[in-house]
Amino acid sequence: MSGADDAVLELRAVHRTHGAGPAAVHALRGVSLVVRPGELVAVMGPSGSGKSTLLALAGGLDRPTGGEVRVEGQPLGALDRRGLAQLRRRRIGYIFQQLNLLGSLSALENVALPLELDGTGGRRARAAALAALAEVGLPALGDRFPDQLSGGQQQRVAIARALVGERRLVLADEPTGALDSQTGEAVLHLLRRRVDAGAAGVLVTHEARHAGWADRVVFLRDGVLVDTTAPLGSVEQLLSGSGR
Repeated sequence: MSGADDAVLELRAVHRTHGAGPAAVHALRGVSLVVRPGELVAVMGPSGSGKSTLLALAGGLDRPTGGEVRVEGQPLGALDRRGLAQLRRRRIGYIFQQLNLLGSLSALENVALPLELDGTGGRRARAAALAALAEVGLPALGDRFPDQLSGGQQQRVAIARALVGERRLVLADEPTGALDSQTGEAVLHLLRRRVDAGAAGVLVTHEARHAGWADRVVFLRDGVLVDTTAPLGSVEQLLSGSGR
């Protein structure tokens, strides 16, 4: 795709098919998308439309069956498992729906883990983790384990882990699902602030008010990109099925 030289994330005619033959499921069908520094893109669409698949491919957690995914110009298909893991630790922050916190580690240790795995010294990693926890409003809970935290607090720990360090691409899969509305707005503010500082962000959400934090809305239906420039006022129309 032309004009994508400065892209942090680029999907080029990406397909993802699960299975084969008559039972094959086409999760994505020729999706192309460019996300640049300082841009937050919201991904919306009905259940089963391909939103989470798109996010998994963007984060190198899955591979396309056709097309190409690039992060800062690097084709992910050219990386082996170790290379992908290194890229995720250094450049990609992923906020999972399932949180994926390690129960045997404290909140502080969970947040510091990606940095330590990448070779950052323990003291420096913990200092960065503490700053990230403070950023999400949990400066005093670093010594608590996940089962000692509420669902909303666990979600914020997961967000701190995704934002810690120099992440150039932040991928968020329904990041406010376990949060009350006030805390959810605070989380979206954090995501917006990181993007405004120069990262690229992709936010999967089913709520139009959360998409309102984005610069652009990408709408998926049946694995196909049906709108990439939707003004925020037309999101409800798209969701109702009356959009193009």
